[in-house]
Amino acid sequence: MTPATSLFAPVEADLLILADNLKQLVGNNDHPILCAAAEHLFGAGGKRIRPAIVLLISRATMLEKDITPRHRRLAEITEMIHTASLIHDDVVDESDMRRGVPTIHSLFGNRFAVLAGDFFFAQSSWYLANLDNLAVVKLLSEVIMDLATGEIQQGLNLSDTSMSIDTYLKKTYYKSASIIANSSKAAGLLSEVSEETAEHLYGYGRHIGLAFQIVDDILDFTSSTDTLGKPAGSDLKSGNLTAPVLFALEEIPSLEVLIEREFVQTEDLERAIKLIKDSKGIQRSRELAAHHAHKAVEHLVDLPPSESRQALIEMADYVLSRLY
Repeated sequence: MTPATSLFAPVEADLLILADNLKQLVGNNDHPILCAAAEHLFGAGGKRIRPAIVLLISRATMLEKDITPRHRRLAEITEMIHTASLIHDDVVDESDMRRGVPTIHSLFGNRFAVLAGDFFFAQSSWYLANLDNLAVVKLLSEVIMDLATGEIQQGLNLSDTSMSIDTYLKKTYYKSASIIANSSKAAGLLSEVSEETAEHLYGYGRHIGLAFQIVDDILDFTSSTDTLGKPAGSDLKSGNLTAPVLFALEEIPSLEVLIEREFVQTEDLERAIKLIKDSKGIQRSRELAAHHAHKAVEHLVDLPPSESRQALIEMADYVLSRLY
C-alpha cells in the first residue's frame, strides 16, 4: 500500500510549516493546560490528510505563482476544525484512545475536553474571519454546522435497523465529507478559479471524503484492534450502523434482533460481526467506496496537469488501497 505521506511530496515542505504553525496558533495563550492539549494534539504528527488536500488543491490551482499565506492559513484552519470535532466526538463516544494515543478527555477530564474543543472551534473561527473572504467564511462556517448536525443525526439513528443507505451517506457527509468538500472549494476560491472549477473541487472533496469514511467503516470489521487503535466492531457495539451493517441487514434479517436488543446476551456482538463478515455487506461497501473514489477523480479532469493534480488523483487509489 502506498503511504499517504508519499502522496504529499509536492506539499511536503508546506506540511512542515503547517505543523509548526498549528502549535503556535493554538498554543499561543496563557493557559498551561490548553498549551499542553495543543502540544498533545498537534505535536504527534499524523497523516494530516485534510490540510494536505487543501495544500495540493492550492498548488494545483496556482501553477504560475506560489501559494499565498491565506492558502496556508486555510489549511491550518481546516485541521483545527477537524481536531476540535474529534475532541468532542471522543467525549460523546467515551473513547479513551484514538489511533493508539490517549484522548484529551481521558487525560484532562470531560469538562476540560468539551471546553478545549469549544476553544479550538472559536480559535479557528477567529482566524477564518481574518481571511477577509466572505465566501470562504461561509463555506467553513457551514462545516462547523454540518459536524454538529451529523453528530445529532447519528445519535437519533442509533440502532435504527430501518435506516437507509441514503440516510447513512447524508450523515457521513455531515460528519466526514463536508470539511473536505468545503475546504477544497475554499482553496479554489482563494486561487480565484472559475465558479465551475470551484464546484468541481467541491465535488472532488465530497466524494473523496465519503470514500474515505466508507473505507474506515469497513476497516472497523476487517482490521485488528492494534491497527484501529480501538476495539474492532466498536461502532456496531455503540449502535452506530454503517454501510457493511446496513447492507448485511438486507440479506440477513436475524441480524436485526441482535442489534435491537443491543447485544445484551453473551457473544451477541461476536455473532453479529460474524454474520456481517459472512454476508455481502463488506463487498458491497467496497463497491460503494470505489464508486465515490472514481467520482472524485472525474471532478479533476479540467485541472491542468501538475504533480499536485496527480497526487490528488492518486489519493483516490490510496483510499481504496487501505482495504488490502
